[in-house]
Amino acid sequence: MRSASTSVLTGLLYTTCLVLIGALLATLLLSFTSIREGTLPYFTYVINAIALLVGGFVTGRRCGGKGWYYGGLTGLTYFLFILLIGFLGFDAPMQWGTFLFLFGAFGVAALGGILGVNSANSNNKHKGGKPKVIRPRR
Repeated sequence: MRSASTSVLTGLLYTTCLVLIGALLATLLLSFTSIREGTLPYFTYVINAIALLVGGFVTGRRCGGKGWYYGGLTGLTYFLFILLIGFLGFDAPMQWGTFLFLFGAFGVAALGGILGVNSANSNNKHKGGKPKVIRPRR
C-alpha cells in the first residue's frame, strides 16, 4: 500500500499522458482520413473517458483500498487541471457542461479506482490449493 498522494499523482500522470496520446491519434485520424471535424467532440469524450478510467485504475491499484475515493480524487484533480488550463489559457467561462464534466470525471475515475482495487486484491489472494490456516499459540 503506497501513499495516497503519490498514487493520485501517478494516476493523474497516466491520465494526462493518455489524453495527449489520444489527442495525437485523433489529429492524425482527422488529417489523413475522411473523418469530419464535427466528430471531434465524440473523440474527445471517448479519449477523456478511457484516460480517466485508466488513471483511476492505476490509482486504485497502487493504493490498495478505497478505490472509489482515490480514483474519484484523481478525476477531481484532472478536472481542476483542465479547468485551470481552460480558464487561464482560453478564458473559458463556467457553464453547466463544466459541472457535467466534473461529475463525469469523478464517476469514471472512481469506477476505474474500484476496478483497480479489486484487481490488486484478486492478485493478493492465495492461488491454488487449500487456504493456509493460521492457528493461535497456546
